Amino acid sequence: KIRSDLQAWSPLTSESPEPLLKPSFLEHSPVLALPALQSLNTDDPLHCGLFQTNINTAFIFHFKPWAPTFLSMDVDGRVIRADSFSKVLSSGLRVGFITGPKPLIERIVLHIQVSTMHTSTFTQLLVSQLVHQWGEEGFLAHVDRVIDFYRKQRDAILAAADKWLSGLAEWHVPTAGMFLWVKIKGIHDVRKLIEEKAVKDKIFMLPGHGFYIDSSAPCPYFRASFSSASPEQMDVAFQRLAQLIEEPL
Repeated sequence: KIRSDLQAWSPLTSESPEPLLKPSFLEHSPVLALPALQSLNTDDPLHCGLFQTNINTAFIFHFKPWAPTFLSMDVDGRVIRADSFSKVLSSGLRVGFITGPKPLIERIVLHIQVSTMHTSTFTQLLVSQLVHQWGEEGFLAHVDRVIDFYRKQRDAILAAADKWLSGLAEWHVPTAGMFLWVKIKGIHDVRKLIEEKAVKDKIFMLPGHGFYIDSSAPCPYFRASFSSASPEQMDVAFQRLAQLIEEPL
C-alpha cells in the first residue's frame, strides 16, 4: 500500500489547497508499533519491495531486538535502524544507538550536536561500561532473561483476564511488549469506568481514547500494563474490574 501510494503520488490530487510535496522519508516501527502493538508481516514480499530504487524515498525504522531487520533488506543505503536500551536496561537511562550508512549517520551526529548536544555523559558511560563488562554473550544472555520475565508476566495477566473478564471483554494475545489491550463489550466509552470508578477502587488502567487523534472520541478499549505488577495484583485488579463492569455506570 505504501509503495503504490508513493508511486501514484501527485501534489495536485490532494484536497489541500496547497500542493503537497512527496514525503522525503518514512519513520516507522515495524515491530510492536505503539500504541496498538502491531507488527508487520516480514514474509510479505511487498514490504521488501519498499526498498527498490524506483521509490526514491529514504526510510527510517525503529526495531526491537530479534526482529528481522529492514536494514538487511536495504539495497541502496537508505535505511537507518534505531535501537533503544530502555526496555532491556532501564527506561530512565534514555540511551540508544543507530546503525546505517556512514554519510547519514554523520549528518545525524551533526544535527544532534547543534540541538541536544548528546545524551547525559553519565548514562552513556554507565551503559558503555556495563556492556563492555558483559560482552556480547553476556548482553544477549541478559536480553534472554528480560524476554523470559515479560513472557511470564504476559501469561499471568492473560490468566487473570481469562479468569475474570471472559464474556465481559475481548483481547488478543500480545506477542511482544508489556501491555494488554482489552475491549469491554457493551460499553461504548470506557472513560468514566476507567478514569473514575476504577481509580476509586484502586485499579489503574489507561483508557484508549488518549491514543486517538481526537481524544474526545468514545473508545471501548483500555490498556493494562504487566511490566511490574505481580500475578496476585493482576488477579485482584481484574476481579475488581469485572465487578465494576457488571455494575450500572
